[in-house]
Formats: sequence, structure tokens, C-alpha cells
Amino acid sequence: MKKIVIATSNKGKISEIQSLLSDMSVEVLPLLDFTGIPEIREDGLTFFENAFIKARIVARHTGLPALADDSGIEVDALGGAPGVRSARYAGKDAKDIDNINKLLVEMKDIPKERRAARFRCVMVLHSPDERWISAEGACFGEISFEPKGEKGFGYDPVFFLPDRNKTMAEIEKEEKNSFSHRTMAIMGIKHRINDFLIDIKYNNINMKTNALENYEKNECLKMAVDITRAYAQSGENKHGQLTDVLEKTYEKLLEIKKKGKL
Repeated sequence: MKKIVIATSNKGKISEIQSLLSDMSVEVLPLLDFTGIPEIREDGLTFFENAFIKARIVARHTGLPALADDSGIEVDALGGAPGVRSARYAGKDAKDIDNINKLLVEMKDIPKERRAARFRCVMVLHSPDERWISAEGACFGEISFEPKGEKGFGYDPVFFLPDRNKTMAEIEKEEKNSFSHRTMAIMGIKHRINDFLIDIKYNNINMKTNALENYEKNECLKMAVDITRAYAQSGENKHGQLTDVLEKTYEKLLEIKKKGKL
């Protein structure tokens, strides 16, 4: 059975994505099953950029196809904010309730007819051999005047669905998974996932292993490690240069290997 990694530590997202892919002949692994994953800076300007960054890094460091999403809430009255800053709207270490409270403060003088909003999600499935596919989904509603419901996460308690007369946090997971923005995005991935995975060249990296050992289990990467070890022993490893050399060497060797010359 083919395996993919969900490139997130968010338990709510993991649960949703695993549920949405449960009917596929694919083993879906959480990121927490792996070690040696570097800190990922989501500094892209769009949902796509952030999803691509996460998927590519996780695919490289696990040796498996990685599925990443970036999603958020866009409010018309706020010019599309919070947008890509949804998770950190109230600050770097903000909790869901902090973000919700800030949003409600920003919206306190906005009348009901101007509270339109949408959840948006972009997903990227990236392979270890540098291929990728993406899909996007959206769900439309409005911002409520107070939180209601305890079944969701993120902004669900204040995302009101007029056609259901409930917030996203007041509906059951099965119902949410029938129309949510994440569902719409993952459906776009599911239509192509079997064709995408059929030709994947896995790096056979085991879970729960040392990051350096992971590199050494791949012929091409082992050469890069050998080179950078020598570079480090020369005493020239300043300002993270060793990491830069490893990345650049790996990319070059992978390119050569693809051409059948290695």
C-alpha cells in the first residue's frame, strides 16, 4: 500500500484529512511519526506558497510523498484579512480563542449584511522526486456576532452557515466533511492521487530514525553528506554554510541522478 505523510502537527487537520482519505488505498501517516523534520517557516504570501513550502520540505526529509495544506478565513469587510495570517492573527503563539476574540473586536461595528466571509484551502501533494500537484477549495458563510458550538477548531465557532442556520462548530464532523473548504481541496487531489503515486520513487526512509541516518540510506544523499562532512572538518562552517552546501549538493546530485549519469 502506498504511503503519504500529512505535513502538519495540527490534530484537527490530521483527523479531517485522514477521514477524507479513508476510502483510498493509501496509508496516511501523521507528521509526528517522523523525527528530524526541520522547523518550517510559513513565510509565503499566498496559501499556495505556504502549502508548497511545507509539502516539499516534509517530502524531502521523510522520503515519502507529503500532503500539506494552508488554509484560513477571508473576511470581505476586512479586505480579505486575516487570510494567510489566520493562525497567527492575534500573535505568533495565539490560541484559537485569541484569534476569534480579535476577529470579533475587528467586526464589532460591522452589520450583518456586511459580514460575508469564506474559508479557503489550498493543498499540495509533493513527492520526494520533485513532482507535485495542487488543488483549492472554498466554503462560504459569514462571521457571527458570538462564538457558538464546540465541535470544530480554528474559526469554526464564528463561521456561520446561513443555509444550515448553524456555525461550523455546531455541526457534526461527517456533515462538515461533505462540504468544507478542506474537503473541496482534497477532492481535487483525490481525483489524481492514484496516477500521481504510481510512479513515485520512494527513498525508503524509516520512521523514528536519526536525520543523518535518513540521508545515508539514499545513495545520492550519502555522497552529499560525505562532501559536507569534509567541508565541516575544514573549519569553514560559518553562518549555516554547511546546511546551504548540503542542500545545494543534494539538488545537484539529484539532477544528475535523474539524467541517469549517477
